[in-house]
Amino acid sequence: MREEDQLQQPLTPEELMHELRFKATELLLREEWQESVQVYTQFINLCQDQISVKSHQNHPDPDLLTKLQKSLCLALSNRAEALSRLRDLTGALKDCDQALEIESTHFKSLVCKGRILLSLNRYSMALDCFKTAVLDPQASGNLETLNGYVQKCKKLEFQSRTGAFDLSDWILSGFRGKSPELAEYTGPVQIKRSELSGRGLFATKNIDAGTLLLVTKAIATERGILSSEDSGENARLVMWKNFVDKVVDSATKCERTHHLISTLSSGEDEDKLEAPEMSLFRPGAEEIGELNEKLDKVKILNVLDVNSLVEDSVSAKVLGRNSDYYGVGLWVLASFINHSCNPNARRLHVGDHVLVHASRDVKAGEEITFAYFDMLSPLSKRNEMSKTWGFHCSCKRCKFEEEMCSKQEMKEIEIGLERGIDVGSAIFRLEEGMRRWMVRGRGKGYMRASFWAAYFEAYGSEKSATRWGRRIPAVDIVVDSVAEAVGCDERVLKVFMQAFKGNGVSLVDMEKSLKLGRGVHGKVVKKQQALRSLLDFGTHDA
Repeated sequence: MREEDQLQQPLTPEELMHELRFKATELLLREEWQESVQVYTQFINLCQDQISVKSHQNHPDPDLLTKLQKSLCLALSNRAEALSRLRDLTGALKDCDQALEIESTHFKSLVCKGRILLSLNRYSMALDCFKTAVLDPQASGNLETLNGYVQKCKKLEFQSRTGAFDLSDWILSGFRGKSPELAEYTGPVQIKRSELSGRGLFATKNIDAGTLLLVTKAIATERGILSSEDSGENARLVMWKNFVDKVVDSATKCERTHHLISTLSSGEDEDKLEAPEMSLFRPGAEEIGELNEKLDKVKILNVLDVNSLVEDSVSAKVLGRNSDYYGVGLWVLASFINHSCNPNARRLHVGDHVLVHASRDVKAGEEITFAYFDMLSPLSKRNEMSKTWGFHCSCKRCKFEEEMCSKQEMKEIEIGLERGIDVGSAIFRLEEGMRRWMVRGRGKGYMRASFWAAYFEAYGSEKSATRWGRRIPAVDIVVDSVAEAVGCDERVLKVFMQAFKGNGVSLVDMEKSLKLGRGVHGKVVKKQQALRSLLDFGTHDA
């Protein structure tokens, strides 16, 4: 036979498999994930065909079948690795499971599956994988890494079960290095029909201020530093497009992500939407089956319009970030929390996680709410901001203030402040008006919060303090009433701290400031030294 004819002879299945395996391995080593998946898929299909053919022969060769099974197991494991790098977690997990059906203790498949389960917040199952992998002889060269995974799984499983988070050391380090690794956590809350809007999150028991309610990881985020020279509108549009692409990509590649997004409102027919079970959001939730519902990009866009959160709002203290920082993300469970101008919760953004804690005491059955915009603004300003969100706020505070603002004297105070009258005079008139109108309790807190800019300026001005003295309420009285009505805020805390700056802070005042600080930063800051560090920072922050 001529050499040209030999070259044109088709490859045998064994030769083709050898060629495909070599090519796929080379692509994997070069980290060309998509291409390696394609070639591994060809190899896996051919290998499965050969196993079927050989198994049905009259006298199958057991050694050959074993060799083919081992090749198939390794190929599935390698394809799982490539798929996981492409964030196709559903496909990667299926490959790991198929590989482990062939060889239940296959080292590489166990490690790959453990990492995937860890990223899916299934900490206990991930721990089982890593514990089994550590026993394998192949683990000898990777013991440090594997033991690191084991310890990480234990830590995250403990956090997710107990809600025992502590950011103190990170805060004391000045937020240096990577943000701390956090588990997802679901506290004493449930989703129910809301009188405010659609569905909401509700407390299932009495909750103290500062108590952690939930920790949830973003489906996707997009972040950046906005130019101080520009309004940043163009930059925001680019970030929004990138963010949408990330969410669609994540939902396409992970069935669980797709299902979680499908529970959210798209802004239509909210009354017909069911309240999902909390088990769906708890760490360790079992994977769901394939969805019959097709991925609809238009629906996802509508969902993001209604449910995405920005990280530059007053209600979202982003620890360790500078003032020009801007971010947008989708945190599914946090998306069920409705807005209120007298909120009882705040959120902290740490890495890709959102931590939501009670900013004041919450009663069992009470709806959890946080402010979508600045709660220390007058009613007219809040009405403007609510329009940009596409709703009209009708919370207790807004209803109360609508009645109060109809009074002529209130209109005169507002106009006077706009025209630059002395803030002490405005506060004096407001306080006298509330006394005459017999405004009590939270009503006073609402009004003081709405006119906070005036109080802030008056308490920070020596001139106002000298002129008005005891004719306006003491700082601690105003701070207490505002914190009780709308929850505490960095600016409220700042005024309280500054009031005692010159005279020194007494033990009682320090205890009060620490209590207020937990309403702002939550009990995840456990060490008093760390909380004091945040409070000191707050007194110098603009």
